[in-house]
Amino acid sequence: MTKASHELPSTGANGAARAKALAGEPQHEFTPTSLVSYVSQGRLLIIGADSDCLSTAATLRDDLECTIWVPSDSPPVTSLENGFRVIRGGRPALKGALGQYKVSVAQPDNGSPLDKKYLEYDLVLDQGMPRLIDAEILPVGYYSPSSPESLERDLKLLPGMTGEFEKPKYFQYNPDICAHGRSGVPGCTRCLDACPAVAITSLGDTVNVDPYLCQGGGSCVAACPTGAMTYAFPQVSELLAHVQTLLGAYREAGGEDPILLFHDGWSGMAIYGPLAESLSERIIPVQLEEIGSIGMDAWMAILAFGAAGVVMAVTGGTPARMRSELADQISFSQPILQGMGYPEGCLGLVDVEQPDAAERLGDSLPRSQVKRPARFIPQEDKRTTLRNAFNHLYSQAGSTRKTVDLPAAAPFGEIRVDKQACTLCMGCVSVCPTSALRDGAGLPQLKFMEWDCVQCGLCEKACPEDAITRHARFIYDNDKRHQVRLLNEEQPLCCIVCGKAFATQSMLKVVTEKLDGHWMFQSENAKRRLYMCEHCRVKDMMQSQADQSDMPI
Repeated sequence: MTKASHELPSTGANGAARAKALAGEPQHEFTPTSLVSYVSQGRLLIIGADSDCLSTAATLRDDLECTIWVPSDSPPVTSLENGFRVIRGGRPALKGALGQYKVSVAQPDNGSPLDKKYLEYDLVLDQGMPRLIDAEILPVGYYSPSSPESLERDLKLLPGMTGEFEKPKYFQYNPDICAHGRSGVPGCTRCLDACPAVAITSLGDTVNVDPYLCQGGGSCVAACPTGAMTYAFPQVSELLAHVQTLLGAYREAGGEDPILLFHDGWSGMAIYGPLAESLSERIIPVQLEEIGSIGMDAWMAILAFGAAGVVMAVTGGTPARMRSELADQISFSQPILQGMGYPEGCLGLVDVEQPDAAERLGDSLPRSQVKRPARFIPQEDKRTTLRNAFNHLYSQAGSTRKTVDLPAAAPFGEIRVDKQACTLCMGCVSVCPTSALRDGAGLPQLKFMEWDCVQCGLCEKACPEDAITRHARFIYDNDKRHQVRLLNEEQPLCCIVCGKAFATQSMLKVVTEKLDGHWMFQSENAKRRLYMCEHCRVKDMMQSQADQSDMPI
């Protein structure tokens, strides 16, 4: 998880405590996840200009089975040149990953000389501009060199990409609590927007993650408001348990005000290289597979465990979607922390390749506000971790503030209901993925628990009367967050025949207005049936038909 402690300076008490904590750091065994397997037979598709592709293919002739595609607006024509299959023409479309790339081309009106609807390859070397796959993290087996140096590197790597390969399945997905959609109503898209590998697609009410495209970026996990998407290797609960132990060892060795600095392999080269001498001795580096794999729940727990701050290290090569999601998570977190009295700098995002990195990672970092570190056991459930962390941080802060407003996209808040417009149709209840909205269990009531609301917007979109609006905020009092409160209620409308409660006055008013003038509801009997429950209404209609059939002709 971390680099050897001797690579960082340790001239003071905090440095010595850090060195001791890292030196005694146990090798944490993480729960294994399932594997994703690839099989490559070495069929390489080279895309680009004539001369470039032929030269590249000649270099790889002895190692891979090469096909060349030279795109143009003309219909595709296949030929054999210098022992290579060459396709000239057409605008290919590409999808897939290592061992299963499929290339198709729009079929012209007069047909195509290609002998298949799509062609299959194991590897792709895309030398064209623009490249065929527009993703910040490219699929395994897809190479798109942007310079002679990167082309030379790819040509060295490609011959080794034949055979069987495995990687971890980095994610777990629970569609039951996903807020992406319900009953055809669109909701949250945060995981789709955050994925730098474009591995997530919408299935309507749920999403699909392609395990072959997923490279473990983790932004989807940080972005997911409900915890439907979780990181599988390592699990967040196991990572937090590891950090909790590390912080405890640092304190026991006499260290004070620790700052957790999370980094990946690329940003780690700067931290243990140019920045090492200027790094505050209070900083404890922790390496992650991907920097985007942890978000607000992990940060809040770490602060509750006694860290003075959490810093996320990025570089110029960090995918833009990943950086954007980290920035969003910080923008949601900071108002909550500041409302409790914690300093703004206790969460940070630092580009370690920028000139100001040394200053930002120096001794000006904040001091710990938590005097008694939390001892709760990290959970895999995201909202449980957040609740435990918030409660402890609030108890340590001693703040009396009741609420704080948050940015509109934050995953906490309330909904507000226009009682004059709401008909208590319960359409909002039926689409709520977290049961934050609830009915009155037989009574015409709309109830709400704020802690369960993730501000996904499904209720707002599903409301036929436009009676619902969202308000992103955070309530500090745990009891009030979990209090079920009444948003709207009416006296029930009872059936004029059997007395059963079956609707509300406002709902009947809306129905009556919509049916006004309809030919089926012109008679007094038809209008009267609107005031009956479904069973009495059917019985009355059947009786009316029977009476008519008994009339003499």
